[in-house]
Amino acid sequence: MNIRIITSILIGTLLLSFTGCKKELTTSSSRDVPESAIYTDVANIEAVLNGTWAYMHEQFFTYANPGYTTILRTSDAMGNDIAVNPNKYGYADAYAFNGANNQSRLEAVWTILYKVIDNCNNIIAKTDAASGSADKKAQVKGQAYALRANSYLNLATYYQFTYLKDPQAKAVPIYTEPTVASTNGKAKSSLEDVYKLITADLTQAETLLAKYSRTAKYKINIDVVHGLQARTYLNMGKWDLAAQKAGEARANYTFMAPADYYLGFNDLKNNEWIWGQGQTPNQSNASYTFQYLDVSSEASGYYSFMADPNFKSLFDDNDIRTQLFAWDGWPGREGFLRYAKFKMRQDQTGDIVLMRSAEMVLIQAEGFARNSDLSKAVQYLNELRTARRADQFVLAGKTADDVINAILIERRKELWGEGFSLSDILRTQASVQRSAYVDDKGQPKLVTIVTPDGKTKTVQAEQHTTLRFPDKTAFKPNSPYYLFNIPQLELNANPLITN
Repeated sequence: MNIRIITSILIGTLLLSFTGCKKELTTSSSRDVPESAIYTDVANIEAVLNGTWAYMHEQFFTYANPGYTTILRTSDAMGNDIAVNPNKYGYADAYAFNGANNQSRLEAVWTILYKVIDNCNNIIAKTDAASGSADKKAQVKGQAYALRANSYLNLATYYQFTYLKDPQAKAVPIYTEPTVASTNGKAKSSLEDVYKLITADLTQAETLLAKYSRTAKYKINIDVVHGLQARTYLNMGKWDLAAQKAGEARANYTFMAPADYYLGFNDLKNNEWIWGQGQTPNQSNASYTFQYLDVSSEASGYYSFMADPNFKSLFDDNDIRTQLFAWDGWPGREGFLRYAKFKMRQDQTGDIVLMRSAEMVLIQAEGFARNSDLSKAVQYLNELRTARRADQFVLAGKTADDVINAILIERRKELWGEGFSLSDILRTQASVQRSAYVDDKGQPKLVTIVTPDGKTKTVQAEQHTTLRFPDKTAFKPNSPYYLFNIPQLELNANPLITN
């Protein structure tokens, strides 16, 4: 998967210079390839697609904003179960809901999503007229439709409250045509219109990729499309379609063996992974996300994404995932709770997981539960619990709310660190849940740690340091603090975006 070379063709060119409507960006480069040459042949257009994917994951804005994973880590940090170590670098502002002050991160997220959209717009508009086989054109266009849908799904998720709260709420601008330097910025479109585009794009992708057999898991195939449809329909409250598409997405993927759960979540070859981004020593910018997630490898730089001690109490003793917890005894980290789910490989890289069958089975469970088929919902919930050797959920005497709550907790347990925390809070109109880790007298609990020299020591458990919003009010549903802000550069460039 050598796509770094492709990136050099695109960086600095018209294809990747669009950020919403930021006209101040340069559109020329000594490495530019004339547009007339790029879009004459479908093989060249596929290079544009591969370069777009590389840019999305490998573009480094700052050390705390490593490409697309910036979005995932921000979602993790703003949720319930990660207690960001305040003494370590990265995402402390997001964790404390001060992200609106971090313009570099706001610009990184906005830039990535809209540059991907613009490249996909070019591919969609120009592929049919290029030379090449019909099958190759379908493959390239189908992936472009799905990738554009993924960008708009992120924008709809994080820049406005859930579709189920108000479909007419203004979200983000929609661009479906290739842009040029003179393109004017647009006003925000409603969530309803954004989701119409997402579902239409994924329907197109589903048709175009029906016969496509991919060569690597970073490529978008029909399974990834079905997974994106499942996520989309879950956001929209179309429960039956969410469950159906999730089932189709995971049909070719089993659950990993229990022993594989301890290998570090760093390998595309894992049979449970449906979609991911591969990394090598020469193409490893996205791997920098492990500097935050990896809290057990000596090579990890920050050890910042520690677990909330209350998170551990969600697991039963038989669950294989409980073996990932350990109290940290190293100086500067004493008393923090490690959750060693993510580990860098020896070469200090790690593949990035983007979609797994475990997520899909939980979408199936939630879809059936919200459609009042509790028996079917529990069947799927227990399918995952069985794979993790956790206690079975017993339906007898439980309400629909009990089942839905159990599924949402299972999502927290299973998808920890994969970027779903804030998105789940937003889509379910829930409140962030963080509480102090104290004893019955209200005092911080004490834990036993092992220091580097092998001695044991009793210390206070480290825990959440942010339990309220910056204005000192309690966490609540549908708070503006949960939403991503549009960067100031975009607000300056596009006066229509404040509608």
